[in-house]
Amino acid sequence: MSEAAAGQQADVVVLGAGMVGVSAALSAWQRGLSVIVVDRRPPGSETSYGNAGILSSGSILPLNTPSLWKNLPKYLSNTHPALRWNIPWAVANAGWVIRFLASAAPSQTRPRATALHGLIGTSLQLHRDWIVKAGAAHRIRETGWLKAWRGDGLAAAKAEQAALAEFGIASEVLDRQGISALEPNIIPAYSVGLLHTQTASVDSPGAVVKAYAQMLADGGGIVRQSEIRRIEPQGEGWRALLADGSIAARHVVVALGPWSAELLQPLGYRVPLAFERGYHQHFVPNPVRKLLRPIHDSDGGFLMTPMEQGIRVTSGVELTARDAPSNFAQLEAVVPMARSVAEFGDAVGERWRGARPTLPDSLPMIGAAPRHRGLWLAFGNQHIGFTTGPGTGAAIAAMIAGDAPPFDVSAFAPRRYIA
Repeated sequence: MSEAAAGQQADVVVLGAGMVGVSAALSAWQRGLSVIVVDRRPPGSETSYGNAGILSSGSILPLNTPSLWKNLPKYLSNTHPALRWNIPWAVANAGWVIRFLASAAPSQTRPRATALHGLIGTSLQLHRDWIVKAGAAHRIRETGWLKAWRGDGLAAAKAEQAALAEFGIASEVLDRQGISALEPNIIPAYSVGLLHTQTASVDSPGAVVKAYAQMLADGGGIVRQSEIRRIEPQGEGWRALLADGSIAARHVVVALGPWSAELLQPLGYRVPLAFERGYHQHFVPNPVRKLLRPIHDSDGGFLMTPMEQGIRVTSGVELTARDAPSNFAQLEAVVPMARSVAEFGDAVGERWRGARPTLPDSLPMIGAAPRHRGLWLAFGNQHIGFTTGPGTGAAIAAMIAGDAPPFDVSAFAPRRYIA
């Protein structure tokens, strides 16, 4: 009988091998715990693969801030590339939509930004440590990332700069000439830019997750590929039932991103999780007119960034069911806009779609499940999961070990939404 069929044992089993899950497993292993991480696909192959690869110090302001109300009229038309929403989905999930909009109140902005600032600060320290130890330092670029406006965006840029400065996050407002000096190979389409100077990026987020997972495996952790069926309490611990066997562990960490709520439902938890779906496509870069860093086109609501596979153009947010058929309208709308800035050639490979898990307040769940000892929740990192995965994992591992997390996790407590 194989080891998988007979069942494995560990101190901790982590369900999900994206950035959050691998980080939780790696952090637990670094504390001397035996760890098995499980996913149906290889590490970094799902949501963690398809992002823009930004390690962002400045992503402390979630999508639902007071500025959302100003932009809401143009989003209601359901034609803006930055946000599309499925009307039947919105009606069926009206409770989530109302709570999401309610979180855009001015009184909720600073507390959430403060919470995210602590999570991001820890995460970036770990990223810069791990990426070297994992032998992937060649993938990181300490060149910042640029948010740019085609029209009169000076007031918006200065307002964002002031908000970041309150938390000690540096940025630089640029005019057209400053942008051209920073990115000499792009077409001068932007009049105003905000350079996030303390932000880094990588040329393959999926490869970075794989490198972290390999570092775990090289140290004695186990990375297992299998379909996860369900989890159930067993004695003083847990059993994860897989397609090809089971794993017994004292602790189980649910880090399955958009699939997390589904796994928890049989245990009686109703998690208000929605999905910011996004798309991307790679294009052959012009080798003599290279894009040097990620650029977020504020007017178009898209991002373009140089990747190992080519120039990656990402779409805005699509709010709909996790597994609804793909709708490439947003991506198709922004590719011509990207071509008006950066020179690139034909498409490379297939178009990609992913679902980013989002709770109504745009903060992840990080902590213990309310009614089940040894069950830990680590998901809901919305569109900044690649940045915030290490901090999320480090906090979970600390709590498992009975230690204080490296930042204040009170705002991320699962009890705010489930009992």
